[in-house]
Amino acid sequence: MLLVGYCFGIRSERRLCEEVHLNLAYRWFCRLDPSDRIPDHSTFSKNRHGRFRESELLRHLFETTVARCIAEGLVSGQRMAIDASLIEADANKQNSTPKEEWDASTIDPADAPRAVREYLDTLDEAVFGAASKV
Repeated sequence: MLLVGYCFGIRSERRLCEEVHLNLAYRWFCRLDPSDRIPDHSTFSKNRHGRFRESELLRHLFETTVARCIAEGLVSGQRMAIDASLIEADANKQNSTPKEEWDASTIDPADAPRAVREYLDTLDEAVFGAASKV
């Protein structure tokens, strides 16, 4: 289902579930019969952030898919394209703090969301984990 979403620009997993529910071609591609239930949109994030977070399953699936596309002649595997589209941030300007009022000393890293903590831990490991004892 995610492959359908990526190919057809369906960025919302909730919207993807709705589209697969309604579109017989999408159902056929996903090997779902018209009577089959569509997975709930939350299943994707639960699997991505929970069940498969520590495993290499998603990386293996991606690499296997790319290898299959190369073997079938769909892509050459010689070049890579990167999408550098600018996307407006989903930020609430009413909740922002003016620069002159912002005080970094009042920030408690323990209050950061899980994704931010994991990102910062990754940066620390890349920087300090690679440092020599000196």
